[in-house]
Amino acid sequence: MEVYQIRVFLEVARYLSFTEAADALNLTQPAVSAKIKSLESELGTSLFYRLGRKIQLTEVGEFLFEEGAKLIQIENQLIQKIEDIKKGKCGSLKIGCTMALAEGWLPNIVFEYRQQYPSIQVQCLVFESAELLYQAMTSQTVDVGISDVNFEEFSELSTTAIDKISYHVFVSHHHPLAKQRWMSLADLRKYPWALLPAGTPSRLVLDSRLSELGHTLDGFLRFETVDTMSLMRTYMMQGNYLGFATNFDFQPECELGTMTAISLQEFALSGSVYLVVPRRLNQANTVDSSSRRSRNLNPTQKLINLLQAKTSPAVSASNVVRLRSPSFVRRSQSSSRSEVLTLSIGVQNGTIPAITAGLIMQRLGLLEHFLPQEGRYSSIQYQIQWQDFSTGAPIVDGLRSRQLNIGVLGDYPLLLSAEDTVQNTRLISFVSTNPDGSCNAVVVPHRSHLHSVDDLRGRAIAVPLRSSAHGMVLRSLNATRLLDQVNLIPFQQQADQFEFSEQYADGYAHFAPFHDIACRRGQFRYLEGCNSEALPAFYGVVVTNELADQYPEVAIAYLRALSAAQYWYDTTPSAPALVAKWTHLDPEVIVQILSSSYQKTQPGRFFSEMQIRPDWLRLHIDQLSQIPGNQHLQAINLNQWIHADFLQQIRA
Repeated sequence: MEVYQIRVFLEVARYLSFTEAADALNLTQPAVSAKIKSLESELGTSLFYRLGRKIQLTEVGEFLFEEGAKLIQIENQLIQKIEDIKKGKCGSLKIGCTMALAEGWLPNIVFEYRQQYPSIQVQCLVFESAELLYQAMTSQTVDVGISDVNFEEFSELSTTAIDKISYHVFVSHHHPLAKQRWMSLADLRKYPWALLPAGTPSRLVLDSRLSELGHTLDGFLRFETVDTMSLMRTYMMQGNYLGFATNFDFQPECELGTMTAISLQEFALSGSVYLVVPRRLNQANTVDSSSRRSRNLNPTQKLINLLQAKTSPAVSASNVVRLRSPSFVRRSQSSSRSEVLTLSIGVQNGTIPAITAGLIMQRLGLLEHFLPQEGRYSSIQYQIQWQDFSTGAPIVDGLRSRQLNIGVLGDYPLLLSAEDTVQNTRLISFVSTNPDGSCNAVVVPHRSHLHSVDDLRGRAIAVPLRSSAHGMVLRSLNATRLLDQVNLIPFQQQADQFEFSEQYADGYAHFAPFHDIACRRGQFRYLEGCNSEALPAFYGVVVTNELADQYPEVAIAYLRALSAAQYWYDTTPSAPALVAKWTHLDPEVIVQILSSSYQKTQPGRFFSEMQIRPDWLRLHIDQLSQIPGNQHLQAINLNQWIHADFLQQIRA
């Protein structure tokens, strides 16, 4: 069946006359009759009742008359599209986008595009929901989409991140919260909110994040659904409502000072702006560096070319961590999830070098965000139990007793977690490293007569047993042959965790930030000569064998959350101040102890680092195993204990 046969049939059906159809088509009547006879032969049925000189449509003919016009319309569209492609400079481009991007992001792009290609007609179609944009893309109503929701789950579309987008709570300048820089959703439940309708991208993002955290809007005191951003603005300015929107919304108001954007802990990471094209055209539309100057690009390729030139390298860098896009297809199924998976995580939130693996991850809700929800995990309901400890010893005990399945530990207790003959744990990542090992120290009262490690003979040193500081003291005393001449007694935790009694012991061995605070308060000073071997210090993450074997994707999700926490801490200027607020410490102390990356000019610090160092582990084992009571550490099989493959998964 040929398209031209359908075109001839439609003319005959329209006039119900072969002669008039022939005149309209500029054909002879026998030629028209031949085309119809050929079509009926191919279909195996008559299309017309022939009643003398009159004809009428059969049932099949009526169906073909109704539906055949669509085929002609598609043919016309294809021909027009081919002509547009052939014209190159001439043509049209229809861009579909969501509301926030239409107002705050797209205008500059369209302006620059029109300046470069004035002959191309550009039309921007704005869609209220991601679903409507998806329908426009799949029906070819638009040529290309710009979206703040990812369509990667749909095989017919291809998406590429081209920029970042962030989400905030906006308030009027006279709102009581206007001076706040960071807040959490839990802090804001008692305030009235103005939100766009369900299905709009920003609302989709908010609802999805609340679902991850086990909450709904029903837990908020009051929220109003508004249809437009201007109506949201009215609620905020006249009724002191909170508004949830993107950084592209309310830009003029924020610049004028009539509105303020407050950062949300649960939205600490930025999301992505996506370029969306039909997958079947993706390869054809891809513009490589060798063809960017070609004059024969079609309008869509010209837009891709422009966006590629404007995309910052930081957007696509491998170390960038973004908020995952919600899906407008998937819906929360927590009420129907039958299996409960309890994650008991032992952390040390008061220990600054370990905060990215516990405190930050917990406060920003990062683990909930990265936990798997698809496939076999779609029926699982997670229960996360964060258990905060002042030292690593109880975490080691919890891992052995199976009361914990994830633990964050410093170097010495980290090795102790692996000393079990059955090796109950697996080391899957480092958290932070202190290359010169100077962040464990011994302090003595200012009025003490002790000045160096040699003065410790016959003295008592209090130390958190089975901690990284304990490991450092054991190594130092063994190296100076004082191990049997110094009394190591358990450190007694005071009501103030940074308070060291001058009467309980002659000195204290502790890890950062505890000795730092004691010295900053002026009561203590550092003892010289400790940790003379400068063995690197580190914190790491171990998981139980059961979790690694039965739920490996959960372990990988934890590492993704750790990576996100480190990325946020490293790239957010206000992060140390917020951590200081959570820990009740001076921001200067936070920055002094934990830095984003290793620099030789900044000794005495921990640096965020996830790469496992087997050579450092071996150094610790070799030295500690020479000390009475620690010989069993030599039996640790590092090849079996270290599982770097989990870390490789998040970098794939």
